[in-house]
Amino acid sequence: MTALTVTPLHVTTSAANGTERTKRRLLDVLKRCGPQTAQDLAAQLEVTVPAARRHLGDLLDHGLIETRVEKPGGRGRPQHVYRLTERGEAAFPKTYAALCVDVLRHLQDLYGQDAVLKVFEARNEQVAGPLKDELDALDSLPARLALLTARLTEQGFDAVLEETLEGGEVVWTITQRNCPSLTVARQFPELCMAELTFMAHLTGLPVIRDARIVTGQPYCRYRVAAGAPAEPATGAPCPCRAAQPGQDGK
Repeated sequence: MTALTVTPLHVTTSAANGTERTKRRLLDVLKRCGPQTAQDLAAQLEVTVPAARRHLGDLLDHGLIETRVEKPGGRGRPQHVYRLTERGEAAFPKTYAALCVDVLRHLQDLYGQDAVLKVFEARNEQVAGPLKDELDALDSLPARLALLTARLTEQGFDAVLEETLEGGEVVWTITQRNCPSLTVARQFPELCMAELTFMAHLTGLPVIRDARIVTGQPYCRYRVAAGAPAEPATGAPCPCRAAQPGQDGK
């Protein structure tokens, strides 16, 4: 059976291990065989249909699967058919990061380091366009920073916004407690450079980055303060080092 890393299912009974194994088997069948009815799944797992429906209900509640009504084989009575959601698909091992690193390495070998930076900057420009419009529609800096923080969290950065007073000046800090592109960032410091440019562009203010997950720290931290000397966003690469052994970037 394919090994999975599934979102916790919060099973608390004494039969938790067996229950979780059955749910994992259900996901595995849906992954291998595609959309299935509860009857089909019960037959393949050799459990009763009511038992299969209970497990399917839990998986539905956790957003790992979804259901739709259709006619199996295009005929007969309509039935509920279950399939994996995007979140359910994400429970299976993926090699996206390794593929991305390989492609970028080939790009660097063929066209040089600047080509990699240009790719990251072009992607950020594409993302920044509609987001900048959203931010510019807001009247105050706190509101814009709050929206930016929320959008970063939606992208997997687990960002939080803080306001502090330093020397009579208000300083806003955006702390990213997760790096969804850590594998790539460890290999290509250009990603860190492009992200700093991205933050400065969206805030419209100088931005200082004083912590990085990729250097082994527990978060990336950006300080936004009018008149603050910003870390250079272009030119020499950021001093990104490989994280220390055993650190996962969280």
